[in-house]
Amino acid sequence: MNLSDSKKKLALAGVVCGLVAACLAYFGNPANMAFCIACFVRDMTGALGMHQAEAVMYARPEIIGLVLGAFLISFATKEYRATAGSSPMIRFILGIVIMVGSLIFLGCPLRMVIRMSAGDLNAWIALIGFVLGVATGTFALKKGFSLGRAHETNKESGMVLPVLMVGVLILLTCTSLLKASEMGPGSLHAPIIMSLIGGLIFGAFAQKSRMCFAGGIRDVILMKNFDLLTVIGGLFVVMLIFNLATGRFIVGFNTPGIIAHSDHLWNILGMYAVGFAAVLAGGCPLRQLILAGQGSSDSAVTVLGLFFGAALCHNLGLASSGTALNAETKELVAGAVTTNGKVACIICIIACFIIAFTNKREAAK
Repeated sequence: MNLSDSKKKLALAGVVCGLVAACLAYFGNPANMAFCIACFVRDMTGALGMHQAEAVMYARPEIIGLVLGAFLISFATKEYRATAGSSPMIRFILGIVIMVGSLIFLGCPLRMVIRMSAGDLNAWIALIGFVLGVATGTFALKKGFSLGRAHETNKESGMVLPVLMVGVLILLTCTSLLKASEMGPGSLHAPIIMSLIGGLIFGAFAQKSRMCFAGGIRDVILMKNFDLLTVIGGLFVVMLIFNLATGRFIVGFNTPGIIAHSDHLWNILGMYAVGFAAVLAGGCPLRQLILAGQGSSDSAVTVLGLFFGAALCHNLGLASSGTALNAETKELVAGAVTTNGKVACIICIIACFIIAFTNKREAAK
C-alpha cells in the first residue's frame, strides 16, 4: 500500500506515528521527547561506550525498530533496493553536522515538532532557523548542487545496517555488555518490547509515507507541494491533543524538566545547520534511518556520521545543557550553549556552504 499518493493517507500515517510517540511518552520516555532521532542515537552512542556522559546511555529500541521496520516493509513491498557510491565521505561529514546542530538545539526536527506541540516556545524559535537552513539548501539545489548518482550494488550490502541493529538488540536483551544510565534522560524509557514495536510501526509508516521534515519544507519551496507537510501535521495534532489531555502542554521558554534551553540565537543557528545539512544529504535524521533500512548504503554512512557526531559532542563538550531545577537549592538553572558548541556550530555551517557550492552536477559547472 502506498501512503504517499493522497493527503488523507499521509495524514493517517502522521496520526499513527503520533500515536506511537504519545504511547512511548506516556509509558516512560523522557518528558517532551517521546521520539527523538538525535537524542536516541546519542543515547545509543553512550550505550556502546563511544562517549562517557553517564546521564545519556541507553540502547534505544526505537532506533533499532525504525531501521528494521523500514527494511521489512520495503522488502515485503518490493521497494528494497541496495544502492551505494554517492559521495560517502561528504555524507559522513553531513551526518556529523546534523548531529552537532541537533545537540546544540537539543533535539532533531522530529523532536522540534514534538516540543512545539507541548508549548515549548524555544522550539518555535528554532523552527525559524530550520526553515532558513532548508531554504539555503534548496537554493543550492537550484544552483546545481549534487553529490552524484548512487549505483545499484549487491543486496547484501544494503542489509549491513539492519543486521548491525539486530546485533545491538541481541546485546541489549541477552547480555549486560551495553551501558545504561541510572539517572538522567538515559534512565527514562518505555518498556523494551513496547519501544521496539513502536519503532517498527513508526519505521514502516515513515517508509511508506516518505516522511521527511526537511523534505516537506523543501518541496514547498521547490514545487509548492504541501503533501509531505500533511504527515507532519497529523503527528503534530496527535501530540498536541496528547499534551493537552495529560497536562503536559506548558507554554513558555525556561521550563524545567523539558531538556531545552532559551539561548535563542543558537537554537536558530543549530537548527539552521540541521536544515541546511539535511537537504544536502537528501533527508532529515529520520529519513536517513529509513533510507538506510530500505537499502541505501549512502544513508547508512550518514547514520554512522550521526553516531560519530554524537560521540564528538559529548567527548568535546559541544552539547548544550537544558534548563533544570537545582536539587539542593531548588533554584532554576537556565540551560546554555557551550563555547565549544558555538564554535563547532559556526564551523558546521561554513562546511555546509563549502559542500553546497563546490559539488555540482556536471551540466551546472
